[in-house]
Amino acid sequence: MPENAQTIADRLQARLDTLTRAERQLAHSILENYPVSGLGSITQVAQNADVSTPTVARMVQKLGFKGFPDFQGALRTELEAKISGPIARRETWAGNAPGEHILNRFTEAVIGNIRQSLSQIDPAQFDAVCDLLADPDRRVHVVGGRITKALADYLFLHLQMVRPGIVQMQGQPNAWPHYLLDLAPGDVLVIFDVRRYENATLKLAEMAAEKGAEIVLFTDQWRSPVHRVARHCLTSRIVVPSAWDSSVTTLLLVETVIAAVQERRWPDTRARMEALDEMFTTTRFFRKFT
Repeated sequence: MPENAQTIADRLQARLDTLTRAERQLAHSILENYPVSGLGSITQVAQNADVSTPTVARMVQKLGFKGFPDFQGALRTELEAKISGPIARRETWAGNAPGEHILNRFTEAVIGNIRQSLSQIDPAQFDAVCDLLADPDRRVHVVGGRITKALADYLFLHLQMVRPGIVQMQGQPNAWPHYLLDLAPGDVLVIFDVRRYENATLKLAEMAAEKGAEIVLFTDQWRSPVHRVARHCLTSRIVVPSAWDSSVTTLLLVETVIAAVQERRWPDTRARMEALDEMFTTTRFFRKFT
């Protein structure tokens, strides 16, 4: 399966409502530790889900595969893409690059990512995320990884203007336990984690979940292992003709979340923004062209 095609996880999630009870049970089993959970023998996969081997065979055909070997071949291709580094991604792209200008090819890839990502997001889940982040009784903690820290910083800055009680978890992972000390049951922990998933981020999520925090995860189409402890998971397609993955779709989701939380809290947010503007005026932080 090409890297920019629909993943097996995408197919499973899109077809859940059309599967039988046993097939849904199998689908959830595969998604639990995806994609490794589908790489055993057909007997092992069936036993792990507590279903029959004919159930496995029927479901993979419903997903569009001729048989279980084709299904596993696609999974292995996804796994290779999931663990590949920037150099490998660049070499794979360069060997198949069409001749059109990079501006057009990159933009088309991003637009395709946005369309596919939005088509697979459950609006009810998106609204539930925004409700959590707008809840004044919950503190919101935000953390990102080596690359996604920029997205976490962006979300933190805007949420801090929208409402009180926003905490940015800064520094190296060995400093994160200090933030966990003050994490209370019902608090929200927003985590950004995309491929080359970080072990420290998973451990943080597990420890936060043990303390009763609600985990909101922004991740890619393959889904970070953090999804196993997350209450809500917003996925974005990130593949573009580059050695680096794209953050455009994730940023779109982040900005939409900010807008939705702002609207939910507008009277309080407006007063907060007005007070902030007064401070900026007093300190002459911004230049005025009048």
